[in-house]
Amino acid sequence: MTATAPEAHPAGPGPHPAGRRERKKQRTREALVDAAFRLFAEKGFDGTTVEEIADAVDVSSRTFFRYFASKEDVALTFQEEQHAAMLSALTDRPADEPVLTAVRRAVVGIAVACERGDLGFDPDRFECMMTLTADSDNLMAGSLEHAQKKQAILTRAIAARMGTDPATDLRPHVVASSVIAAFHAAADALTTDGLGFERLSDAVDAAFELLEAGLNYPSEGARPE
Repeated sequence: MTATAPEAHPAGPGPHPAGRRERKKQRTREALVDAAFRLFAEKGFDGTTVEEIADAVDVSSRTFFRYFASKEDVALTFQEEQHAAMLSALTDRPADEPVLTAVRRAVVGIAVACERGDLGFDPDRFECMMTLTADSDNLMAGSLEHAQKKQAILTRAIAARMGTDPATDLRPHVVASSVIAAFHAAADALTTDGLGFERLSDAVDAAFELLEAGLNYPSEGARPE
């Protein structure tokens, strides 16, 4: 990648003030997220306040709300990053791959990346987010709401892969809904001892295997061995 020279300001050489402001805003935003997850890990999601997050970065609560609508919004930045990475991974899947297989491999791949710390993901933050979501009804509700809002984006991505129009074809809507349900079922499975899952990636893979096998139970082929 070739670096480009900074845009000159009419008053003289050097970076444009707008560029400096944007970089400062981005640093503040990242600092708030870092501080929030440190506090979440120490005190839990419900035990952490917006004021404590702001104080940790030495800014006011008013400044916090310039960046985030709530502490749920901060926590869900990780889910936002997961969603963006999954869409990118889905786009990169071979065009001739069946749609559910392509989504399965994209979703499982991102789950593995989160667990291993690949693709820029922080595995400690991932583990913290999983614990927070399981322990906090408020954050779980926020997570479900976030997934619901992203469903339309996922539906369009799936429709594009299928070469169809979601305005006239129900199938991409059904696939997108099934994908979101499978992911949440997998997350729930981690807290169910009898199911025996220790990693999200394994639970997600098993959930997609059930979808691919079919849900019209009873059926000999509808349950993974």
